[in-house]
Amino acid sequence: MNPDLEAENQRLLTEIEKLKKQLENGTMYRKKYYEKNKEIVNEKAKQRMKRLAVENPEKIKEYKRTYYLKKKEEQKKRLESSEGAEGLGTSM
Repeated sequence: MNPDLEAENQRLLTEIEKLKKQLENGTMYRKKYYEKNKEIVNEKAKQRMKRLAVENPEKIKEYKRTYYLKKKEEQKKRLESSEGAEGLGTSM
C-alpha cells in the first residue's frame, strides 16, 4: 500500500477516536446534569406545558396526535415482528 495513504488513514483513525471521546464526555455531562436535576427539569417541563395549554391549545392537540400515531406505529411493528417470529417457530 501507499505509505502516504497509510499515514493519512492512521491520522484519520486517531481523529475519529478523539472526536468519539469528546462526544462521549459531552453526553455524559448532560446525562449527569439531568440525573442530578431531574425534579427541576420535570417541573420546568410541566410549567411549559401548562403555559402552552393556555397560549396555544392547538399545539397540545398536535403533540398528543403525534404521540398517538407513533405509539400506534410502534405497536403495529411489534405485532408484525411477533407474528413473524411465531411463523418461523411453527414451520417445523
